[in-house]
Amino acid sequence: MNNFKDRWEITQNWQLLFPVLGLTALGYSAFKLAKLFSKDLHIGITIAIAAILFFALLKFILFLFQKLEHKWIVDQKWEMIRIFIVFAITGSSSVFVGRPIIKALGITPENLGTTLYWILYIFIGLIFYQILLVFFGWLFGQFKFFWAFEKKMLRRFGLKKLVD
Repeated sequence: MNNFKDRWEITQNWQLLFPVLGLTALGYSAFKLAKLFSKDLHIGITIAIAAILFFALLKFILFLFQKLEHKWIVDQKWEMIRIFIVFAITGSSSVFVGRPIIKALGITPENLGTTLYWILYIFIGLIFYQILLVFFGWLFGQFKFFWAFEKKMLRRFGLKKLVD
């Protein structure tokens, strides 16, 4: 356990919450994906597929941590887990917020056409993604990181006047 704490620079026990949350979410995601691949198969096969997916996704995420460790400036490595959790929650939330708004505006593929519908859907989702990213970043104690990230993203969209 001390080796794990040293690797992730965890100095207080409450900080263990984020690796536990991350592994739990990864396990849940692996199981949901496994259920998609093995709809009519035995539950044992589904669990085996979920375990394989879990370890493959874990390897991929640890690879991402190594690549982003030098790019993202954080005080401690465990904070990167918090950042990944914020990105995951924000992505899901922007879909849940955008979908009812699209429906309330009466936008459907039937009345606009499939292409225009998806362009508007992505645009509205992107607007809420920006707002929710800063909100969840603040909620998870990473406001400074996500505010800088947001300003950088808005500059790339050509909206320099909003952030300067």
